[in-house]
Amino acid sequence: MIRVRGRVRCLGLPVVWGAAAVTYKLACPLAQQSSLPARILTSAVFFAVGTGLILHVRRSLTRELRQLRRVAGAAQNALLRPPPSHVDGLDVAAAQVSAERGAAIGGDLYEVAATEYGVRAVMGDVRGHGIGALGTVAAVLGCFREAAHDEKDLGGVLRRLERALERHLRQEHPTGDLEEFVTLLLVEIRADGAMLALNCGHPWPYRLRGTGVEHLAAGDPYPPLGLFPLPDSDLPTVGLGRLRAGDGLFLYTDGAQDARDARGRFFPLQTVLESAARDAPPTPRAVLTRVVTALHHHTRGEPADDIALLILTNSRDAALGESGAGDLASAAGDAPLAPR
Repeated sequence: MIRVRGRVRCLGLPVVWGAAAVTYKLACPLAQQSSLPARILTSAVFFAVGTGLILHVRRSLTRELRQLRRVAGAAQNALLRPPPSHVDGLDVAAAQVSAERGAAIGGDLYEVAATEYGVRAVMGDVRGHGIGALGTVAAVLGCFREAAHDEKDLGGVLRRLERALERHLRQEHPTGDLEEFVTLLLVEIRADGAMLALNCGHPWPYRLRGTGVEHLAAGDPYPPLGLFPLPDSDLPTVGLGRLRAGDGLFLYTDGAQDARDARGRFFPLQTVLESAARDAPPTPRAVLTRVVTALHHHTRGEPADDIALLILTNSRDAALGESGAGDLASAAGDAPLAPR
């Protein structure tokens, strides 16, 4: 009813203008004359009415577009909400760049949750990009926000995500005629800084330590979720070393490393991270700003794929992070992924 009334009010003024123009043409003696001044005046009247109608319609459409953008922005923020700036001793910063113009988010996803098992984070990339991938993003994120607190180990979280994705794909594509999958990186950062991970076809993260940047490539990942089922056996985590006080963990989607400039050159992600670690203040937001600015410059603001970036920096007491070396797979009790 409210929408109908709004439409009626929107049409009221054009109807009045149209009636006035018709009345002038039919009732005004000057409009009946065929002299040049009379014709000029009649044309001016109808031109003014037509211009007014066009401007009125334009203002109405612009107003409705603004309202739709506000609603869409609120829905997108609810789906991929900005993470808190501080989570259980970790400073957090995130950024999302959609390849589809007008969309605040696309096919990439991330989330950070403080649980009794440590801080858990997910970074994922849905096949495709833009608005069409939002349904899958919602299914995966909704499941992670529950499973991260319920499951004792990351393997349990990953199996929950697989089941949630399967249910979503069966509902959306009951005939199974569309191949859709998600690459995922699950990370758990414990109170002592030990990092555990499970990887399903996703790029491995970088660790920022001082002015150095290290790529934490810790073995062969599992296939992306949705392509093949996970093994029936246990899903052992892989150790990523320790995140000492002041260290940062940089997670990203492949849209960042695969971004190309006008000459087809790939974005030098590690080089930009090294430059940011040397020159920028040692805060997640400062490093992230440097990377996003460099990406916009490299792609001229038009990336071919969605991009998501997430940085977690250990701001806990330095004494917590000094007890262990930062070697890959150094966390005690962590079993690396078996080579495939």
